[in-house]
Amino acid sequence: MRVERADGTRAVLKVNPVEYETEHEPTALALWRGEGAVRLFEHDAERYALLIERCEPGTQLWAVQDDDEANTIAAGVLRRIWREPPAPHPFRLLRDEAERWAGEIPADWASLGRPFEASIVDAAVGALRELGPTQADAVVCHQDFHGGNVLRATREPWLAIDPKPLVGERAFDTASLIRDRRPDLLGGPNPGRRLRRRLDQLSADLELDRERMRGWAIAHALAWGVDLDDVHEEHIACARLLMEA
Repeated sequence: MRVERADGTRAVLKVNPVEYETEHEPTALALWRGEGAVRLFEHDAERYALLIERCEPGTQLWAVQDDDEANTIAAGVLRRIWREPPAPHPFRLLRDEAERWAGEIPADWASLGRPFEASIVDAAVGALRELGPTQADAVVCHQDFHGGNVLRATREPWLAIDPKPLVGERAFDTASLIRDRRPDLLGGPNPGRRLRRRLDQLSADLELDRERMRGWAIAHALAWGVDLDDVHEEHIACARLLMEA
């Protein structure tokens, strides 16, 4: 909801039910202090209400049509928001999430009647078991970082919104971005080549290990693409393509 503060500052009032993945959103925004992300003005923990900076004009990064240009912008925003967590901190750990996902993905897949190839499940679980315990660094990750959650603004050219924060390595935080723009990606020519290009560009721009990025991207696509109620086919299609990327 668009609102104005008493001093005339334009803001957004965000009231959400407390959810597992979003409960520490205000803590992440406070940590980032408006550097690459929207500012948190006020927070009512009892009502889970956030008063945050309004991005103007607020155009989503999805409006930038060229993949390379959009990914260059996205990489610049990621560099600004990544920072070490304070000690102590309340955020969930990617290591623990990876262990949980490694058990839940195959169980949910089986309960749904094995709706796609077992090889994709095996690749995701293998990546989670390999990558989770071997992370080289730890930053506060956005986790849901894609073009819809990066908005054009005036204070900075682009600002991130709506984090689902956890603490883990930087390579993980490219997972949502790699499978971004799914309808356009999967409906257009050469989606596999486009995914390879994203991996190549982002790993170079962010100085990250391409194989770790690819592994996290496969794993996260299934972690968010398979649950007890449904299969999100676009996520699975991206994971399938990433296995050959």
